[in-house]
Amino acid sequence: MLTNGTYEDLNELDELAVLVINDMKKSLIPQWELDYPRYKNFFGDVETKSLYLYKDNGKIVGSCTVLRENDPPYKTIDSWIKNKSLVIHRMLVHPDYQNKGIAKVFINNAIKLCKQGNYESIKTDTHLKNYKMRNFLKKNGFIELDYLETIDRLAYELVMED
Repeated sequence: MLTNGTYEDLNELDELAVLVINDMKKSLIPQWELDYPRYKNFFGDVETKSLYLYKDNGKIVGSCTVLRENDPPYKTIDSWIKNKSLVIHRMLVHPDYQNKGIAKVFINNAIKLCKQGNYESIKTDTHLKNYKMRNFLKKNGFIELDYLETIDRLAYELVMED
């Protein structure tokens, strides 16, 4: 079930983040370190009401942040298709719950928010070696655009249909 993240969720979410980070490291994906994403990042997401959680029987098994502004590194490339965009960050899913449609729920939620707010697109990024996420994004209509050198990531954008 999709819910908004609250301050009460932060400790459990922080534990999930460590689990996911370690799982990524085992898979040789150097996208995140043990200091990111963590409690302080999720705390800020709760403050801005941009944190969404997926819970299974009350247990947090996934999270996704949907921001209403572009990150400074996103301003370093000119290949973006649209300007008025939402940005997805910190999408993580418990390893035991991957490939069960949870990430798709997060994408659908971002699309809904995009349409409600009259945004033109959804932007995100991922590490070059995160092939699962790269394939997921492409399968869900995101276009691979450019390399974000300052953060060592690939940029992706999903343009909303009129």
